[in-house]
Amino acid sequence: MEKRFEEIEHTADVAIRVWGRDLAELFANAAHGLACQLGVPGEAGLEAEHSIELEAYDAETLLVAWLGELLYLSERDDCILAECDMLEVAPTRLRATVRGWPVRERGRHIKAVTFSELEIARTDVGYETTIVFDV
Repeated sequence: MEKRFEEIEHTADVAIRVWGRDLAELFANAAHGLACQLGVPGEAGLEAEHSIELEAYDAETLLVAWLGELLYLSERDDCILAECDMLEVAPTRLRATVRGWPVRERGRHIKAVTFSELEIARTDVGYETTIVFDV
């Protein structure tokens, strides 16, 4: 799968469409899409590394919790979490390690990850979803 995500037009907020061959790739690509919205990481030494474990009611809620946690950690640590290892991704459970670097160039300020238009759909090649960020 070549394309990881694309920005799509949205009236008031920022939205991205994300693809993945499986849920792990979809969640990793969503994290990459979020990181690209937040800015460009520097090339200096590693700023932060976090192990994340989440459980949720369904895959959509898990995706919002995942991206919300990444957004929180990025703001708290003032870094771009640009790399993640998806250790386990099931429709209601996720375990991952994420790494971040200092911000070289700031992008958009994202206030929250929303449930607006969110539905993880199966396609012929995997999964697809649209994520709307409140800016």
